[in-house]
Amino acid sequence: MLNNAVLSFVDGVFLASDSMESLEASLPASMLAVLVMGFFQSVVAYSGTFVAQYHGAGDAEGVRRSYVAGTLVALAAGALSVAFVPLGRSAASLMSANPEVVSRAATYYTIVSFGAVALCGQMAAASYFTGIGRTRLVFWVNVAGNLLNAALDAVLIFGLWGFPALGMAGAAYATVAAMFLQWGALAWFARRDFSPRGPAPVPAAGTPSVRSILLKVLRYGIPSGAYSTLNILSFTIFVFITGRVGDLAFAVSNACFKVNYLLFAPVEGFAIGAATLVGQAQGRGDSAAAHSDAMRTLALGVGFAMLLTLAAYLLRHPILALFAPSGGSAETVREFHSLGSVLFAWMAIWQVFDATDVIISGSLKGAGDTHFVMWWMVAVSFGLWLPSVWLVASVWNTMPALWSTMVLYVVVISIGSAIRWFRGSWRKIRLV
Repeated sequence: MLNNAVLSFVDGVFLASDSMESLEASLPASMLAVLVMGFFQSVVAYSGTFVAQYHGAGDAEGVRRSYVAGTLVALAAGALSVAFVPLGRSAASLMSANPEVVSRAATYYTIVSFGAVALCGQMAAASYFTGIGRTRLVFWVNVAGNLLNAALDAVLIFGLWGFPALGMAGAAYATVAAMFLQWGALAWFARRDFSPRGPAPVPAAGTPSVRSILLKVLRYGIPSGAYSTLNILSFTIFVFITGRVGDLAFAVSNACFKVNYLLFAPVEGFAIGAATLVGQAQGRGDSAAAHSDAMRTLALGVGFAMLLTLAAYLLRHPILALFAPSGGSAETVREFHSLGSVLFAWMAIWQVFDATDVIISGSLKGAGDTHFVMWWMVAVSFGLWLPSVWLVASVWNTMPALWSTMVLYVVVISIGSAIRWFRGSWRKIRLV
């Protein structure tokens, strides 16, 4: 997950060197792409929960069929993502008053959407390996993808070695190429796992067909996908609102969110780990182990988030210097750093609560409690957070004031998720 964040971070650094408009457009463009693809990606990823539960139950054929079901969903998801391109391009016009920012964001979104099949396919394969506990392979494949992305960013954004300088489009092409490399490598390793090396494994009694597992992936994965999409939608609306504050403030906010994702992505990795361990334990019928594993993961994840956040805050000025406009005046650079420092402080405050919610929500998903996770997020995001953002934007429309509403959001949602987990209704859910 940190590798995925590094990919986005590297794009942001290169685009900041291209122009302020490219930096402004980078986050909204990514949000638009993730808003659509995030739903499909989350549905596909839920196949990993079935992999984990069948792995915990010792059913090798159930594991294989879960991976096949996830791959079939991924192929369909890639095609459906392309169908949303016209709608996404229309939505791009809402993100900024600057037509150049809108144009660049729409270009990035369109190119990345056509590569969605690789993102979803990679997620199906990564979820398989994560579900059986082989996370190091996923890590190294992501490293390879990031190295390719970084190399192509430099070549395609700036037009090195005779290539045309494509700017924002170059970053998108580099990202898509990295996605295809990662999918191809993981799919190849998965195929090796399933190549016959002797007698075919006998399915456990009652192992469902691929079709049956696929329907279950959709049944439990769609609420998980809706959770991701609606969560990203609320955040996208927030980003669109911040885009009206001013060009410099919006560029600073986008740069800080790039850093925030770099801090947040490892926590998502802990959430996937929690979902896997809870799923494996529930597959064995051991709810006590599921609870214990979730709490250990929570302690590790929150501690890790605190260390990363402290390091980022102490190094905020060198980090912000990577994004500061190179052609700007000394006053502009000073304002960039001043506002960035304030936003870094708000970011540090909410990280612990955010980490708590994400890891507990991952644990609930691993147990199959996806409907609660979805509806609780909807209630807090659209019932509390966005109304407070609208109120602040109406009364005191500054970037620090808007960012302060994030603290209220993560505190409330983390408390509700923790109450749900400790009440223990998830223990009664059986997926396999």
